[in-house]
Amino acid sequence: MKNYEILFKITYGLYAVCSGDKDQGNGFISNTVFQVSSKPAKFALGCSKENFTSGIIEKYGNFTISILHQDADSELFGILGYKSGKDINKLEGMNVKYGETGAPIILDDCIVYIECKVTDKFDVGSHWLFIGELVDAQTVNERAIPLTYEFYRKEKKGKAPKNAPTYVEESDEENNTGNGMKYKCAACGYIYDEEKEGDKFADLPDDWKCPLCGTEKENFFKI
Repeated sequence: MKNYEILFKITYGLYAVCSGDKDQGNGFISNTVFQVSSKPAKFALGCSKENFTSGIIEKYGNFTISILHQDADSELFGILGYKSGKDINKLEGMNVKYGETGAPIILDDCIVYIECKVTDKFDVGSHWLFIGELVDAQTVNERAIPLTYEFYRKEKKGKAPKNAPTYVEESDEENNTGNGMKYKCAACGYIYDEEKEGDKFADLPDDWKCPLCGTEKENFFKI
């Protein structure tokens, strides 16, 4: 039997990825970004075929990567990771600038950003792998510590959204049985497991909020 827990030992960062222009821009949270060459500098980006941003990347031929820091606001993950650009304007109210390609760049909770123009696209199953050549890269906050996927899972108690490459493994992990009750956030799907957390959900203060997307306690339901 495959031990999917081993896959979580692979190191990942967490990034806010955007594409489009001022008229149509969208973004999502990705943990699949890496540099693949130096001359010219190129980056690979994994994006689910079901992700709304995937079509925008294909249409506009650009993408930007904002490297997030450890103290990034949970609401940012709730909006970019668990909501669809088909339903809302994800970038509304965010600190956004537009790069040389016209693509939106999220500056909220950003350490550095990278802007690329798409040069290649590969079909890797559930996801497209976009290859982009570096257009621009700038520092926003050089002192902050980059957010890793391990820190996100262990410290922020975050879970992978449906379109993430690690979604299946995360779902298997959630099916573990125990003595405590589990409560699910209706906004983003975050699971509060009483056995793991050590506190009963009912005993949490009334102003407690979802650590992932910031929704109110009253928006959780028992599962």
